[in-house]
Amino acid sequence: MVGPGSASAHTAALANALVAVRRGLPVFPLSRAKQPAVPSPHRTDWPRIPCRGECGRVGHGVYDATLDPDAVRALFAAAPWATGYGIACMRPAHHLIGIDLDVKTGTAGLAAFRALAAGLGFALPATVTVRTPSGGSHLWLTGPPGIHVPNSASRLAPGIDVRGTGGYLAGPGSLTLRGTYRLAPGSPQRPAPVPGALLALLTQPLRRPAPSIGTAWSPRARALVRFVAASRPGERNARLFWAACRAYESGHGEDTAGALIAAAAATGLPRREAAATVYSAGRYGR
Repeated sequence: MVGPGSASAHTAALANALVAVRRGLPVFPLSRAKQPAVPSPHRTDWPRIPCRGECGRVGHGVYDATLDPDAVRALFAAAPWATGYGIACMRPAHHLIGIDLDVKTGTAGLAAFRALAAGLGFALPATVTVRTPSGGSHLWLTGPPGIHVPNSASRLAPGIDVRGTGGYLAGPGSLTLRGTYRLAPGSPQRPAPVPGALLALLTQPLRRPAPSIGTAWSPRARALVRFVAASRPGERNARLFWAACRAYESGHGEDTAGALIAAAAATGLPRREAAATVYSAGRYGR
């Protein structure tokens, strides 16, 4: 249901999204929770099949992002509760890289980023800066095409998150549960190129720890964890669901759930999605 004031917020979000499109930034609608607003067309599919829009329907989050104004209007029409918009990173024309500087207790993202810049020997670029409702900042940088920038949280330093390939940033003017994202006063209109030293650091592949396998488990349980750990993109969720079902059927579900989730996360499947899949398998297996 669209609540009081949501209609005007929705209209403003669409208008801001269309401005972003004119500046070469592919967008899609966001809910107040800063999540993709258009429901997934696969939410009732079982088992879940990874899809990035190949089915031709909308509802694939960041993979819906487009530079077509008519397609943007259609996306917002499909989600009248949307009060913000996401900007897809590492997509033409700007191949945006987002540096999220947090201000949570015990961290100071901007100070950490300055220290990182000093250590790598590059100057902080004057670039588009968006203030977040929590008091942090999003720095927009442009990268070269054809590279992969992994998304990460506190990988560079505490308080510094990175939004790269497959990631997105809430656009300025987006209204969320915590407040509104706004351009910082005096912010440039165009993002600056990412410094070379920083790009070299950003494009290093993530090192994921190998999941631990309990030595007291049966060979069957250990084999299931290894089966999930060997998953490739496009099959991770289905393999995880199958393995978790077999684990619960054999009585090892509760013992191996954590390792199965860790194994799936090590292959790149989001931990929250992996946990939901194992939970569903538990219900099915029981």
